[in-house]
Amino acid sequence: MFSTFIDGLQLIISFPNIFYLLGGIALGLWLGVVPGLGGVTGMVVLLPFTFGMDPAAALAMLLGLFAVVSTSDTITSVMLGIPGTIASQATVIDGHAMAKRGLSQTAFGAAFACSAFGGVLGGLAMAVSLPVAIFIILAFGSPEFFLLALLGLIMVGAVSGNAVSKGIAAASLGLLLSQIGYPIAGDAPRYWFGSISLLDGLPLVPIVLGLFGIPEMMDLAARRTSIAHIEDERAEDDSIMNGIRLAIRHKWLVIRCSLLGVYIGMLPGIGSAVVDWLAYGHAVQSADDSSQFGKGDIRGVIAPESANNAVLGGSLIPTVAFGIPGSGAMAVLLGALTIHGFTPGRNMLGENLDVTFSMVWTIIIANLIGAAVLMVWGKQVAKVAFVNGNYIVPAVIMFIFMGSWLWSPDMFTWGVLLCVGGLGYMMKIGGWPRPPLILGFVLGPIMEDAMSITYQAYSFVEVISRPTVIVLGLIVLGVLAFAVRSARKKLSDFDVEATVVTRSSLYLSSGMAVAFGGVFIAAIWLAVDWDMLTKVFPITISIFGVLMILGVILDDWGRLRGFAAARKGGDATAGGNFADFVIANRRQVNTFLAMLALVLATPWLGTFISFVGFAAVYMIFWGKFSWKIVLIYCSGIAAVLYGLYDLILHTPFVPPFFLG
Repeated sequence: MFSTFIDGLQLIISFPNIFYLLGGIALGLWLGVVPGLGGVTGMVVLLPFTFGMDPAAALAMLLGLFAVVSTSDTITSVMLGIPGTIASQATVIDGHAMAKRGLSQTAFGAAFACSAFGGVLGGLAMAVSLPVAIFIILAFGSPEFFLLALLGLIMVGAVSGNAVSKGIAAASLGLLLSQIGYPIAGDAPRYWFGSISLLDGLPLVPIVLGLFGIPEMMDLAARRTSIAHIEDERAEDDSIMNGIRLAIRHKWLVIRCSLLGVYIGMLPGIGSAVVDWLAYGHAVQSADDSSQFGKGDIRGVIAPESANNAVLGGSLIPTVAFGIPGSGAMAVLLGALTIHGFTPGRNMLGENLDVTFSMVWTIIIANLIGAAVLMVWGKQVAKVAFVNGNYIVPAVIMFIFMGSWLWSPDMFTWGVLLCVGGLGYMMKIGGWPRPPLILGFVLGPIMEDAMSITYQAYSFVEVISRPTVIVLGLIVLGVLAFAVRSARKKLSDFDVEATVVTRSSLYLSSGMAVAFGGVFIAAIWLAVDWDMLTKVFPITISIFGVLMILGVILDDWGRLRGFAAARKGGDATAGGNFADFVIANRRQVNTFLAMLALVLATPWLGTFISFVGFAAVYMIFWGKFSWKIVLIYCSGIAAVLYGLYDLILHTPFVPPFFLG
């Protein structure tokens, strides 16, 4: 076995395989930084180029690309507050907060070190676990998948600080939104309102980019400053090495979260969607002092980054050993294996074991090289935090919109992006945590599928007598009890959305709660006449959502009464005033209207002219730059649109009406 393990290493480092691996790593590092692209897109683009290549070289290039995406996506999460991929949602909370404090290098140092460790541990765990993986995977059936997804949702609610009811209500809303379109266990579409665009449900990437990306760009444009809220010279203790030292100081957290990532990654369909939140929740609940979470606590970066890089090693196990792809990326990899003549199972664990071990070495080498490269360049990347934000906003908005367009090239996609972006901004200033909504949306189909299979294949007694169900059920109850206890006793002194609470923000929060409650009630009313398997999940979600909404309203009105009492006591400024609230958010609204104008102009002027025109107008009238800078900047926007999206990705652009 050991000699075969070494043979796998020789396959990777031999010529020309090592160069294909390095090429995949370089491309993966870049893809992780660009919002909306990610590893799956890169693997799909690269797959045709692997035809006719040596199998080991092809797999090295594909896996090398995918292995480092979850390392470089940290850059976008930390610097812009936008998850580079679905696996880096939790990193946004404390990572971006650190960037705003001028500590982006520290965040990078810790994140890259933990990513390298998690990736290496994931690769080694894959090699060690292959002989026993079947026992772990077969122990989990549909009841366990349901409970694990439920655990992820409760965990993200539990780490919503003093907004637990809002966190769980937002997760319920995400679950409900995932029910749009054709159900898993039925043939009649739900909540589609006669729109063909909704038959396949809402698109994931526009929702992720809209919920996080649009609000952050609205804020950055409004501030007219850099990402960091302090001057460069004040970040005296910020360095890559400081981040590495902090990661070493919290080494046991790194190890625990990495192992969590490996074994959650083995479970098909769960992995990266939930593991970063489980890791983040573990970090919060195991901390002696959680007061800095949400404000830039390094443990909030260490935990998810250790876990999400370890997922790949775990997810490869069911793909290679059983032919069960646990994600879109693994489905592409499975296709590559088939194309090159490999059959998952005995073929990969017997006569082609050296190729399997070469995949292990690919993960290890890619993570080490990727982390090393990013550490070297981390200081330069961190300087973006002190660059004038007006240079950043137009380019990032282009990447956000084009990333959504790549997912589904339709104007409806941009409509979803803008609507969710507006919702995300209102949630942000209203103190509603946004991550639970995304997690609910991602896990909704997984939970419904598991529930449907469980309902049809198991009796109640069979479910509750399964040892793994009992263990997971106890964990779920324990996390739920912790969340309830924290909420009742106000033990959590952090907020996922670090918003200044005012009377206006509370009125907005309560108004949103009433609106969400109306959505839940309408969802119940529309689902009453559907068949059992089609309606049971959305109705259950909606009932639970209504209960959480009542808790939100009671909490908000309790705070409003506190402000009213303070005003009666003589503090005339308690809770602020509406005029100040409007002034504080006026520029953000103007930025949103500018993006709306971009969308409305595209069917008339076309994609290319609209984006270049948007950048020019923004740089001239908002950034107040000289014509020379505007010309250079717009030329860069045009080059990216043409070179990347047109020539390389073959993105279908909207033509201007005069050429249509």
